[in-house]
Amino acid sequence: MEYVEVEARTVDEAINDALQKLQATRDEVEITILEEGTKGFLGILGSKLARVRVEKVKPLHELKLERAIEYTSELLNHMGVFAEVTGEADEEAVNLQVHGDDLGILIGRRGQTLDSLQYIIGLAVNREGGEWMRINLDVGDYRARREETLRSLAQRAARKVEESGRRLALDAMNAAERRIVHQELQSFGGVTTQSEGQEPYRRVVILPK
Repeated sequence: MEYVEVEARTVDEAINDALQKLQATRDEVEITILEEGTKGFLGILGSKLARVRVEKVKPLHELKLERAIEYTSELLNHMGVFAEVTGEADEEAVNLQVHGDDLGILIGRRGQTLDSLQYIIGLAVNREGGEWMRINLDVGDYRARREETLRSLAQRAARKVEESGRRLALDAMNAAERRIVHQELQSFGGVTTQSEGQEPYRRVVILPK
């Protein structure tokens, strides 16, 4: 972390000087007062300058991103999987990407292993405190390809329901995948959707309007 130690006549002056040097606000730093400072006799003899240490603290989402990449890399190493982990984060979520060869073992059937890994990483990263943040894990752009597949599936199924006039239940999906189907068919005029069943067998049902 970036920090400076500054001396000045008063603690406030030292802090303000440090903030200018770090180009930061008080909300972005941790302040340690090393010397309170004294005026001395007649304000001259025996006076001591105040001294502070001001450290610029990374935003929470950056700290969680670092931890998520570190933990995921360690986890993959223990699994004997050699891959590169990259990521980005904002104030709402940490998004991780795993790149490498032969990573199907990390995805599993319909992404079940990937979902489990994402859950474990989320617990590990968030147990260290701070505001809870969502962890999104993807392997080789699987989720982007899966989303495209689900949207295409939803459209085909909706047309079938519209033509037949009979309801159609899709295969069981996790909550994120069901949400994609619901969103895709919101503007499809001839059908409506609802979720039925209990986890992990909950599924989207498409019904004619």
